[in-house]
Amino acid sequence: MKFLIAPNAFKGTISAEEAAKIIAQKVEERSGFECIIQPVADGGDGTCGLLIDSLLLEKIPVLTLNAIGQPAMGYFGWDSEHKKAYLDISSATGIGSLELRQRDPYSTSTFGTGQVILKAIQMGAEEIILGLGGSATIDMGLGILNALGILFLDENGREIPAFTPHYLEKIKHIQKTLEIAKIRFTCLCDVKNPFFGENGAVKVYGPQKGLALKHVPDFEKTCLDVLGLLIKKSKGEWADQAGFGAAGGIALGLGFFFPIDIKIGADYFFELVAIEEKVIQSDWIITGEGQYDSQSDQGKASFALLLLARSHKKKIALITSGSGGRKAGFDLVLELPSLDFSTKDFKEKARQNLSGLIDKAVLGERFD
Repeated sequence: MKFLIAPNAFKGTISAEEAAKIIAQKVEERSGFECIIQPVADGGDGTCGLLIDSLLLEKIPVLTLNAIGQPAMGYFGWDSEHKKAYLDISSATGIGSLELRQRDPYSTSTFGTGQVILKAIQMGAEEIILGLGGSATIDMGLGILNALGILFLDENGREIPAFTPHYLEKIKHIQKTLEIAKIRFTCLCDVKNPFFGENGAVKVYGPQKGLALKHVPDFEKTCLDVLGLLIKKSKGEWADQAGFGAAGGIALGLGFFFPIDIKIGADYFFELVAIEEKVIQSDWIITGEGQYDSQSDQGKASFALLLLARSHKKKIALITSGSGGRKAGFDLVLELPSLDFSTKDFKEKARQNLSGLIDKAVLGERFD
């Protein structure tokens, strides 16, 4: 029997790569069955980092700034043959690098990610593949645009520096310089939210990025004002769409000045790593994520793998915490125990829980 070990990251505890190694080690140790290891991602935090490793791309480090303007090390994967650069928003301007008190959408910026993109352009990149997961910002991608040569001016015509408090509110004019690169963007996301409205970026994701609920209406109004300036500058039409809510509207802003393509991250990832071929070769697929919930069937890797397994009549197991995956249609759901995140060793405990769960499943002949 052959297994495809293809977990997503267990958010905040175990990376996809580490989870895959833990699972494969236990399966091989306890059963002797062959394992194909292919950790997966879907546009969430770390997607392009995983692609860089899977595609064996050169990893280019870039000294840049994080979401609050502090020095940070970003990176991108360089495909010199196709002149493509792969980078995660989270590598430079990720929410994971900020303390709770530092999260403030009124001043956080994607400018540092723009600096990483600029370095890729200087190396000859013609296409930028952006993993939109894990961002700390809701700046409509203006920080990136600023780093690439778009100027945002106040009422007196002076440029507003990135990371200025209440940055969006101060913008009254937009100026396009002559040095704008000819580049296109492919934006990978794992959510289908629009930017505005009840399911939009501000209301749904604003609070986790530091926006008080009472400020949501005013912040969204400010974004509408900036949108009006962007529409006026581009002299084009605009309509909100699925994916514009990812990463605080990055694709929304980029689309006014560059060609963009919004992709479901799981589909894009699966194609590049040829995962369907690996599914066909396998008898069982083992996938997993931190907590399978109602959003998981809206583009998450685990659900995409379930559909792929079904299409080839393969058995598939899901590892997750909670009971949300029970009704999704997996052949086997292995539930992880809850973690106490207040303890210092919760990550080590998560690894032990995963290893123990697989150990019991294999010894108990759950994979028949």
